[in-house]
Amino acid sequence: MAKIFIFRHGQTADNLEHEFSGWHQVGLDQAGITEAKGIGEKLKGEIVTKAYQSDLIRSQQTLELVLNGYHQNVEVITDSRIKERDYGDLTMQNKDEVKKNDPEYFQLWHRSYNVPPPHGESIEMVEKRVLEFLNEVISTWAKDDIIFISAHGNSIRPMRRFFEHLSIDEMCSYEYIPGEIFEYQI
Repeated sequence: MAKIFIFRHGQTADNLEHEFSGWHQVGLDQAGITEAKGIGEKLKGEIVTKAYQSDLIRSQQTLELVLNGYHQNVEVITDSRIKERDYGDLTMQNKDEVKKNDPEYFQLWHRSYNVPPPHGESIEMVEKRVLEFLNEVISTWAKDDIIFISAHGNSIRPMRRFFEHLSIDEMCSYEYIPGEIFEYQI
């Protein structure tokens, strides 16, 4: 059986400032670097055969730090389908301010399944591209592969739904902390 380890990127300045990052290219802050190294330490005993990252810097930096020193000659694949949700007009806005100014829309934009923020993506839209990714790559994995996926809170949602058979409400309700690792076997 293939083993899959999915983890969220480490903390960024946007996370610390409680901003909607979306597709904003922001790197890890010092805490995020420490978190990524911690993931690497936890997974150092795994003999990873393939690793996936999004096209966002924070995912790539996290994966690099996870692999660094422990895993050599790993095939690293960049795939934009596993990147964070596009928050559209909310990108780089403070979540607390948006909630204060638009309380009735905040919950819809932030956690509803099929209502996107203005000019952005809904979780349903993210799920569509993530499932396309999973359905494509799973067929390429050998039974003894060990897979690492460096992803984002909103791309992990549909991955968890896929592997854990979660309901839409469950998928939309979870919060993810940096350094959290999800392990699956298929």
